[in-house]
Amino acid sequence: MAADLGELLVPYMPTIRVPKTGDRVFKSECAFSFDSPESEGGLYVCMNTFLGFGREHVERHYRKTGQSVYMHLKRHVKEKATGAAGGAIPRRRNGKVFLDLELNRDFNGEDYEYEDEVKLVIFPDHFEIPLPNIEELPALVTIACDAVLNAPSAYKKQELESWDEEIQVSRHARSLRQLDNGVRIPPSGWKCQKCEMRENLWLNLTDGAVLCGKWFFDGSGGNGHALDHYKETKYPLAVKLDTITPDGADVYSFEEEEAVLDPHISEHLSHFGIDMLQMQKRTENGHHTDNNSRPRVSEWEVIQESGMKLKAVFGSGYTGIKNLGNSCYLGTVLQVLFSIPDFQRMYVGNLQRIFDYSPLDPSQDFATQMAKLGHGLLSGQYSKPPMKSELIEQVMKEEYKHQQKGVSPRMLKALVSRGHPEFSSNRQQDAHEFFLHILNVVERNSAGSENPSDVFRFLVEERVQCCQTRRVRYTQRVDYCIQLPAPIEAATNREELLAYEAKRRDAEENTRAPPEPVRARIPFTACLQAFTEPENVPDFWSSALQAKSAGIKTSRFASFPEYLVLQIKKFTFGVDWVPKKLDLAIDVPDFLDLSRLRATGLQASEEELPDLMPPIVLPEDTRGILNQLLKRSPEIDEAAVMQLAEMGFPLEACRKAVYYTGNMGPEMAFNWIIAHMEEPDFAEPLTLPSMMDPGPSTSDSPMGATLLGNSPPEESIAILTSMGFPRAHSIQALKATNNNLERALDWIFTHPEEEESDALSDMADTEPNGNAFSNANSHSDSTLSPDRDASGPRVKDGPGRYELFAFISHMGASTMSGHYVCHIKKEGRWVIYNDHKVCLSERPPKDLGYIYFYHRLSSS
Repeated sequence: MAADLGELLVPYMPTIRVPKTGDRVFKSECAFSFDSPESEGGLYVCMNTFLGFGREHVERHYRKTGQSVYMHLKRHVKEKATGAAGGAIPRRRNGKVFLDLELNRDFNGEDYEYEDEVKLVIFPDHFEIPLPNIEELPALVTIACDAVLNAPSAYKKQELESWDEEIQVSRHARSLRQLDNGVRIPPSGWKCQKCEMRENLWLNLTDGAVLCGKWFFDGSGGNGHALDHYKETKYPLAVKLDTITPDGADVYSFEEEEAVLDPHISEHLSHFGIDMLQMQKRTENGHHTDNNSRPRVSEWEVIQESGMKLKAVFGSGYTGIKNLGNSCYLGTVLQVLFSIPDFQRMYVGNLQRIFDYSPLDPSQDFATQMAKLGHGLLSGQYSKPPMKSELIEQVMKEEYKHQQKGVSPRMLKALVSRGHPEFSSNRQQDAHEFFLHILNVVERNSAGSENPSDVFRFLVEERVQCCQTRRVRYTQRVDYCIQLPAPIEAATNREELLAYEAKRRDAEENTRAPPEPVRARIPFTACLQAFTEPENVPDFWSSALQAKSAGIKTSRFASFPEYLVLQIKKFTFGVDWVPKKLDLAIDVPDFLDLSRLRATGLQASEEELPDLMPPIVLPEDTRGILNQLLKRSPEIDEAAVMQLAEMGFPLEACRKAVYYTGNMGPEMAFNWIIAHMEEPDFAEPLTLPSMMDPGPSTSDSPMGATLLGNSPPEESIAILTSMGFPRAHSIQALKATNNNLERALDWIFTHPEEEESDALSDMADTEPNGNAFSNANSHSDSTLSPDRDASGPRVKDGPGRYELFAFISHMGASTMSGHYVCHIKKEGRWVIYNDHKVCLSERPPKDLGYIYFYHRLSSS
């Protein structure tokens, strides 16, 4: 028999591999479904790629790859016989086989036991070889089987690596040098010192510089000025401003190129006026509410509808998402997205096509993992009610404890969070930030095909007015969510709040227990009014006065999205740097009409501000360095020039190619030559514009003020065209991203040329009288230039009337802690999704939500 098995496996020996260090073994979940060893058909692990497949999908992998040998893992769960000895850990008849697989927590360990079964299966004949079978199998096969069984599962390994990253101590922490420059950081109002970014800001722990981080597809981030600052100064450590809590903060080491731990973070922050020890003391003394204080307990009870006998629901659309450990922010957002028909159609409607055309490693394909999750949530396969016989038996035992299983989106989480400093960790995150992040990942992976995130996209018209000259400028920007302020001063129970504050201060002064907190009740109309009111523009430069002046900005809808997302700005920082969540309730309406907030564009009575940009003012030290550089002739790699000239290209063209590609080598310069050969000035001598010359000027333009309509820098255009991108598309990308090369490159990938012709037709879905968008476009500045009109963001405009269909609620004192649940209206009834538990909602807490989702009502 041994010889027979050996001969049988000989043709397949070259395809059988032993897992090496770094190989991921997926032995707990299918790549296309949520089947596991406990599923009816078990799990098949490919002995070459170590990917896992359920019975329904293993044939597809065999046909696509030709891999024939799989390890079949099957776990049988059996209820212990009456009278059997119990124990905290269930007894396994074959304990060594699935050494690394966790027990199914859906079953009570004291009442169930497990029997594990392992086979080698050879396709296409399904020939089975039971394991272990050491004597009869070739040595290589035995070693490979043992290695697969004993290897840590891909998920466990991933989680360990994620946690390991968090506990790395920076080698700069102990000896960090901090400049005594008098810098003090306020608790709010931060802005990048080199641009206008107000998000993803990092405080350099050496000199106190506040600068923006790298730009991400989720819309957060900036222009990479924090990294540029490190390159200039070599100051290694920076802390993200909005992550500072009494328990620590997110610290990044530019020199080590990873997130690090700074054991002396409290001392380093106090150097800039941020007293973490005082924050901790105040929190412990009860001056700031936390998860254990009364309003938070009440909040947890109300939002989760605790104390009510909620009825569990099963079937299609009623499948929960298991919490993978601080992943409820991800689960709630995905539940809402897959309740929207566009996402269902994109990923579940195209399921077979996506699976059939998936790459060889489907665990790394975004469309495959989204289709997998969508099918898991909508098929009802993982949300089945208990059998009638089970119910009767449980009622007889008076222990009806049937647990909904739900699905675990581990593969999708690993994929969408890869490379992101926040979402790749195992910490709690902000659901709003993840919502924007996942939309941009969807958009990035929808190039050339239907993009379901289009339903959220809309245009905001911003009107900026110079208070002194009364002249205006209109611009438009893309957005996916409206952030509504929560004006405490508009609370309907203001007197009650003032009385509570007086009692709280009295208790604090006399070291007594604080009074029972009072929740502020704010009308939704007040939030909407605060959003529409004019706001001051900091550091406004008036092109009419050619100087800084007072300016105000108002925002209106240039288009209305198909699905409107509202975020309530509940989180803020106190004057003592303690991050806190405002305890408030808002009477959010079921129906919403925003038609009056439709943008109107430039009015006949208004006069536009001149299209001028403020002069570039350089610091004295930078100006001196710049002057020295200007006195030099440009450095050009002559060796690269001669190498290109030897190919027969004109010498001056070669010099331009090397210069415009930044001396990045002959290959890049060659690509530039190919892209510019047809230009009339191709062989003309290289002429460089003087940086001291401001360019075209008029009587209205002072020295240093430049026209907004100027083309992007030729150097930036040359770098993009040298990569093979068309010149017109490169210019368009640079204009759309304020001449930021990194963002322009991302913009090119998310806005392929073939999509440009579809933009206007997609924007044609407007109301008959809704011509405000086109009016605003015709009066916008260069950010909405004619070439932008033809290839601008695709929006699905329509009436501004909406109905609430979902909301996400947060419990806890900070977005970095606590818990998220969501409520979704399905089939005319509200349903609560609390991790894997899905029940009919008895009293949906719509006034305590954090993010609200509305769908557009038809115009009829």
